[in-house]
Amino acid sequence: MLFNSIDFAIFLPIVFVLYWFVTSNNLKSQNILIVLASYLFYGWWDWRFLSLILFSTIVDYTIGKQLIKADRQSKKKIYLWTSILVNLGFLGFFKYYNFFQENFVEAFSFFGTKINDSSLDIILPVGISFYTFQTLSYTIDVYKRKLEPTKDFIAFSAFVSFFPQLVAGPIERATHLLPQFYKKRIFNYTKAVDGMRQILWGLFKKVVIADNCAQVANEIFNNSENYSGSTLVLGAIFFSFQIYGDFSGYSDIAIGTSRLFGFDLMKNFSFPYFSRNIGEFWRRWHISLNTWFRDYLYIPLGGSRGGLWMKIRNTFIIFIVSGFWHGANWTFIIWGALNALYFLPLMLTNKNRDYIDIVAKGKILPSLRESFMMLATFGLTVFAWIFFRSENINHAYQFIIDIFSYSLLEVPYFPILGNQFFIFLLIFFIIEWIWREDNYPLEYLSKKINSNAIRYSLYFFLGITTYYYAVSVNSNQFIYFQF
Repeated sequence: MLFNSIDFAIFLPIVFVLYWFVTSNNLKSQNILIVLASYLFYGWWDWRFLSLILFSTIVDYTIGKQLIKADRQSKKKIYLWTSILVNLGFLGFFKYYNFFQENFVEAFSFFGTKINDSSLDIILPVGISFYTFQTLSYTIDVYKRKLEPTKDFIAFSAFVSFFPQLVAGPIERATHLLPQFYKKRIFNYTKAVDGMRQILWGLFKKVVIADNCAQVANEIFNNSENYSGSTLVLGAIFFSFQIYGDFSGYSDIAIGTSRLFGFDLMKNFSFPYFSRNIGEFWRRWHISLNTWFRDYLYIPLGGSRGGLWMKIRNTFIIFIVSGFWHGANWTFIIWGALNALYFLPLMLTNKNRDYIDIVAKGKILPSLRESFMMLATFGLTVFAWIFFRSENINHAYQFIIDIFSYSLLEVPYFPILGNQFFIFLLIFFIIEWIWREDNYPLEYLSKKINSNAIRYSLYFFLGITTYYYAVSVNSNQFIYFQF
């Protein structure tokens, strides 16, 4: 079920009413409703894969209980690795089997040995990369004694399958989200209204910004051989806005929806395109995944505590694995490795932790130096996105070769979107810049704009614009559903 669909527009109010008006006096009933609603939400796509979520839930719930009972460290390690292998085994089969099989065949063919191609027609379960990592965080944290194993199977099931963030995050930690299922939730009007504002902003980013940018990006990338170098640059820039509007828009809707039900999810994006270097960018982009890799992979590998070569090794491992997590294609691996190369000079000069605060904090405009740094960082990011968006390595290579040709100096072809879209894109940028110090642009609107007329005019503008493009533009599924 898509957030930007009629189905969800009907589903959400029904669940909301049942949650607050029918089950509000019983915590277990609320949690059962969340589980049932979440399974319906996921099963709307393909009910057959509900068994994977249920199996993963049972495995990690059982292993969590066994970990606390184990009297020897060796036994605890066996339970931990059972969880890791089962979860990553399912992820590996559904997402990476054909990738490894095809590369295995090609490797033997290169040396003159032919092997029969036995690739399978495998459907990738939506969200498997997200809920796999979420359940793994539980087992690992129980093993490390950061969290007591739960005895409440319903609460744990709700944690694993919580529908707002089930298929595309944020990837929640058990230490943060699971305890919220133990506590009685009381309806909070202010929190619910704030959630509605964030949903509105997320839908605007997805439907108005991302889906329109997708039209241009798809046309240019799918027919890149027909366009000039300057137009290819334009396509890469539009894809950069598309993936940001699409993915951060989903996160905003997920966080806002969770607040309607009394839950708090972690922030997943923090205005990443206003970053002054790549280190800052990666602290602001897909925060839940990057912190997951930091805590469960980078630090266990030794982090930055070892010698020079260990730091370099760990940096490349974390970025390449992050790239591979996104998809079974060499383009994602190259994308990860390229970002590692971007990041490495900052780490080696101890500048990777510079710029913790948002740019130009407390100021209206950035300095000239800050503007240049943001532009340079955005340029590096756009270049890396070419690999992320390309169909394969050859496509990415040819795309880049065509950019750096004499046609780069030509006037780019602007696919017709209508002048109003570029106005909306400018408004989007201005709103993001003005409220960049908040969790999301509309968060404290009532405190910053006293006039009800202005506030509700802005809400009306965002709502009517979103509705207009929702019915007039072919809406795409969210990009990260494929991961």
